Amino acid sequence: MTGDPHGGQPIERAGAALADASAAMILIHGRGARARGMLGLAEEIGRDDVASLAPQAARGTWYPNSFLAEIESNQPHLESALGLLEDVLEEVTTDDDDRSVPLERTVLLGFSQGGCLATEYAARNPDRYGGVVALSGGLIGPEETPREYEGSMDGSPVFVGCGDQDPHIPVERVEETARVFEALEADVEKRIYEGVGHTVLEDELEYVRSLVDGVAERPNGDS
Repeated sequence: MTGDPHGGQPIERAGAALADASAAMILIHGRGARARGMLGLAEEIGRDDVASLAPQAARGTWYPNSFLAEIESNQPHLESALGLLEDVLEEVTTDDDDRSVPLERTVLLGFSQGGCLATEYAARNPDRYGGVVALSGGLIGPEETPREYEGSMDGSPVFVGCGDQDPHIPVERVEETARVFEALEADVEKRIYEGVGHTVLEDELEYVRSLVDGVAERPNGDS
């Protein structure tokens, strides 16, 4: 198990079943938190036709050190966490007798450590997502980390929001994350909140509600 610390971790679920869902959200919690807490955020979005899945990190932490530390210092936890995200996305999007939601109707959303994972996964796996949302998060690695990602986000909405007084997430990393996704042809919305620390704001929730409303469709294809 040491090589895959997050292997076999539980996934909390809420909302519609995948077979009936108009869209899906994969919700990634922060350091020391619980997946069930992210389902509370799904409740705030307020759509019972959306399938919400929240994976749980082993011991509540996706990787041991800062997201600004050398990447190798966070292994094997980081690769295991990214692998778990891939497994959840495969469950959501793999067509199994129409019990799936396509990637373009799937939103990957994380807070704090979870926001870092969401952006890192999407940058390493560019595609047409329903959306990628990082609430107080950004790409992983120390300064001067090469950002040589191949592929295109094909216009996927990407939101990065953070307070300028956040003690964990430097504004410079949020700005770098936005630039990387712009280069990957995403539709980027960056919001830096003056005088705000490490939290989720109503303004951000309003953006997510609007994003999910735009992504969600009825199962028969009607908008």
